[in-house]
Amino acid sequence: MTSPAKPSAKPTPTLALWNKLSAKPLGSRLFSAAVSFKAPYFGTVLPHVVEMRPGKAVVTAPKWWGIQNHIGTFHAIAACNLAEMAMGMLAEATVPTTHRWLPKGMTTEYLKITKGGLTATAELPELPDFDAITEGRDVLVPITFSDAEGKESVRAEITIWVTPKKK
Repeated sequence: MTSPAKPSAKPTPTLALWNKLSAKPLGSRLFSAAVSFKAPYFGTVLPHVVEMRPGKAVVTAPKWWGIQNHIGTFHAIAACNLAEMAMGMLAEATVPTTHRWLPKGMTTEYLKITKGGLTATAELPELPDFDAITEGRDVLVPITFSDAEGKESVRAEITIWVTPKKK
């Protein structure tokens, strides 16, 4: 389970676009907008992908009136939306083009009231050995959140189902 992504492996189209755009001024913003266009619900949190590589993705979202709950803090479901975006970017950067992934379930813990926006970090402690995934396997993606004060306010885990693509 500790094999890193193979350097010779072809990146997914999403990771290739990230690699191309993120090196340019405002490229990460353009990339984030493109992802939100492809999956419009992500756009509700105004996400900004700031890091994307095999095994890790970091996505930020500002506090704005569209994500606030009745007490003026980051809404719990908006945090779930941000978690799914971070997981999706990690999966797109990590799962090789020989395989596919689908979200299967999510658990979330709300640890404290959120002050301001959120930064969601999806990070795998170890990369799976995708060559060994011949039938299908659950991969648990942990996501941690920090608020504007740098304090952990939410924690989530998303299970994705990874299978080889049919030939």
